Amino acid sequence: MGLTKQYLRYAPTANFNIIASPSCNAVFVVLQGQEGRFVAVGGCEDVIVWDLRLGEKALIIPGEKHEVTFLAPSPDKQFLAVGYASGTINLYELSSADLVATFSGHRSAITCLAYDELGHRLASGSKDTEIIIWDVVAERGIHRLSGHKGPVTQVAFLNDRNILVSSSKDTFVKFWDLDTAHCFKTLVGHRTEVWSLILVKNGKYLVTGSSDSELRLWEIKDSNLKPGATPVVEEISGEDEQSDVASPITCTKAGSILRAGTGRVLGLSTDRDGSVLACFGIENFVELFEVRSDEEAKLKMKKRLKKQRKKDMSNPDLPSTEGNDANKDENALPALRDEIVRLPVIKYGGKVKSVSLAVGRGQELRVASALNNNRIELHTYSLSAKDQPQNLRVIENQGHHSEIRSVAFSSDCLATISGSAEALKIWNRPSLACLRTIKTDYILSLCFVPGDRHVIVGLKNGHMLIVDIAAGDILEDIEAHSKELWSISLLPDKRGCVTGGGDCTVKFWQFELIQSSESKAKVLSLLHTRSLKLEESVLCVRVSPNSRLIAVALLDSTVKVFYLDTLKFFLSLYGHKLPVTCMDISSDSTIIATGSADRNVKIWGLDFGDCHRSLFAHDNSVTGLRFVPDTHQFFTCGKDGRVKHWDADTFERILTLQAHHGEAWDLSVSPNGQYVVSCGSDRVLRMFSRTDEPLVLEDEREQEREEEENTAVDQSEETPVEGQSALHLPSKKTVGSEKAAEMLLECLEVGAAYGAELEQYQLSVKRTGQKSAAIPPPPAIMAAYRASTPSEFLQEILAKIKSSELEEALLRLPFSSVLQLLPHLIGLLEQPQQPHTELICRAGLFLVRVHHGPIMSTSSLLPTIRRLHMLASEKIAELKDLVGVNLHGFLYLQHEIESREGITLFTEATAQRKQRGKKRRGPTKRAILTV
Repeated sequence: MGLTKQYLRYAPTANFNIIASPSCNAVFVVLQGQEGRFVAVGGCEDVIVWDLRLGEKALIIPGEKHEVTFLAPSPDKQFLAVGYASGTINLYELSSADLVATFSGHRSAITCLAYDELGHRLASGSKDTEIIIWDVVAERGIHRLSGHKGPVTQVAFLNDRNILVSSSKDTFVKFWDLDTAHCFKTLVGHRTEVWSLILVKNGKYLVTGSSDSELRLWEIKDSNLKPGATPVVEEISGEDEQSDVASPITCTKAGSILRAGTGRVLGLSTDRDGSVLACFGIENFVELFEVRSDEEAKLKMKKRLKKQRKKDMSNPDLPSTEGNDANKDENALPALRDEIVRLPVIKYGGKVKSVSLAVGRGQELRVASALNNNRIELHTYSLSAKDQPQNLRVIENQGHHSEIRSVAFSSDCLATISGSAEALKIWNRPSLACLRTIKTDYILSLCFVPGDRHVIVGLKNGHMLIVDIAAGDILEDIEAHSKELWSISLLPDKRGCVTGGGDCTVKFWQFELIQSSESKAKVLSLLHTRSLKLEESVLCVRVSPNSRLIAVALLDSTVKVFYLDTLKFFLSLYGHKLPVTCMDISSDSTIIATGSADRNVKIWGLDFGDCHRSLFAHDNSVTGLRFVPDTHQFFTCGKDGRVKHWDADTFERILTLQAHHGEAWDLSVSPNGQYVVSCGSDRVLRMFSRTDEPLVLEDEREQEREEEENTAVDQSEETPVEGQSALHLPSKKTVGSEKAAEMLLECLEVGAAYGAELEQYQLSVKRTGQKSAAIPPPPAIMAAYRASTPSEFLQEILAKIKSSELEEALLRLPFSSVLQLLPHLIGLLEQPQQPHTELICRAGLFLVRVHHGPIMSTSSLLPTIRRLHMLASEKIAELKDLVGVNLHGFLYLQHEIESREGITLFTEATAQRKQRGKKRRGPTKRAILTV
């Protein structure tokens, strides 16, 4: 076997320039015991926690491949639920950024997440129109709620009720009874999509936002449903019409809030107590509303009625009603305008994509907003002083505010420049810090001047800028072309550059130092020496490193090659079906590679202009191409978001690097070939570095095929068991569940073989009556798990399976394996002090539920099922007794500590519970003595 060519792997190093992704929300989180200081946002596939006091990144939770779409902090402020575009939900611990649990049940992007009041359950909504309730403690799915016909936009738990409310783009708001997992009420008052909902005033009001200019308020009350009665599905046929069908709650429209914005509502947000409501739409401002308590609302109502009486008394034509005013004021109920008060509007410099609220000490309201232009702003407002909102912090210099179109490396590989529609930024490569930001027009191309002190920038309007990096100033603005300046290429002698523009010309420039008009020092300038006029627009220009040829890519899909000294025509490279958008020449000036909008990359020889090979490179247009210095390897990027590594000698694709979430516009390779940086429409600069790890193409292709199979497994919807659709499981088939099923099958097979050996050994002992022969040793895989019997081996395998994947793994087992598994479960339950009783009972109950029909039709299995039922009941009763004893033991210890120390433990939780009980029972009427 011949030797195979090995390469060194390029691995992702860091992502920078991203401040906040517009596709994800922003939420306040608690770090270092401080609330209102840290805000978590999505940074493509990562989660970034910003310190708003210092304006720096406090924590980065790295992701894998999929973009973050939603964040939700837990009520105890210790965990953060992260939803991804793949439908997966990860649970992280904020203090350590460790992954706690993973939930896989949705088949499309997560659109909303919500915790219940205690943080024990998590509700998730997705674009697949379904809602899943997850048990955070047991790390498994509880219910899958299906009923919406459009993507779910928001979910929320009702306080003190086992009810979930959800909104969707199907114009409906649904109420779900989580005891029976069905919808018992549907609000159909909206005529267009319901984009968001929120609960305010401790769940008294439900606020919904649609595409019109008003927010609808629905009052939620407990109904007179008798205990034990089954609620029936109820639909409200109009905004104010309500059916008489029994349901746990009643929901009537209380009124509407007129918004200042005219477009659709993008989102609603509130603080933890529901005292302040924020609404934002497609406009550049956020509207705030204060939701007052019952006492404050009554006080406001009395003041309003008093003013009304004074106004009536000033009008002598109206009849006097002074005698009945006291009784009317005492029995009157506050109006909606008494409970909800409009606060000042907060204006921004861009469209608002997400808002998070936090109320601190002294009634200080903090509003953190993530904007569409890659910026975060923090405003503060005093609810007591009623001043205008103040802007405390703006995080904007750490990233571009629009798509990045061009990147380049310095000659010493220590700096990187990037250009977008509004600015040029210089980055420190080791620290990834932004050193300079220079405001410009739309940038299409750029490069470093030899010496790395200046940058040449090509603009969309055809102008060329000379930028001084140290001063951060634009030294000169040259009208180089009348149309777009698409490409800039340095001459090999480092004495000038060549530019190509949309005005069908290629211009040659020479560096020179001129006397500055402001000071005696000389500054850099460019002198136009000659021009090359062509028939089509110039899209790209490259000069061969040997200073012999210049290649020009034209709009007619051809590449013209000229002699550099005389500008005489040499070759024409034709073969692309669409225009060539990027190209590069190797360091030895023998190969030129061209990338086109026809998704192909062609490799040509510069000696005769023959096409060596045409490669199908990307699924969309090729936008960037660069050779690695001193090699025939090159990198490409395309509008499909992928960055690929190629070998021009063997015409092999070496590696496909991490993709952008959207189009990739440009890439650059460092002069030493150690680093690669790419930019794209997701506003992320991705840095890749060459490692010492060797890469073999066959192994890489095998790994890619495995990833494709795993992706196909995640997207498949096969039903391994007849009637699985009736189960309506909250989980889905994943690669982990497939591997878990294979582990179970292997465990049963190895256990059966070893059990047969033990039986053979026992028969031989009985037959001979001697124990001279040694007991057969357990198989190697059982010894690895430190198991001596098949039952212990099965116990270790079950404990190793993730809780969220257990049902899917058991669902993959054939019925013959289920018949082998059930007796082993009985043996495990018969063991004294079994640590995994709950897990074993859960597995047995699920298997009986799934295979109920075949099991009941097999009479020989009935004794096994009866034995399993009896043991499970006994073990669960023992666990309940154990939990009860422990609970009352802790209560006794609490009582002892309180009596000995003279303190009251858990006073805050007790006070909150009493307050909720008072609100549920309603206010107590008392006599009021007025002095």
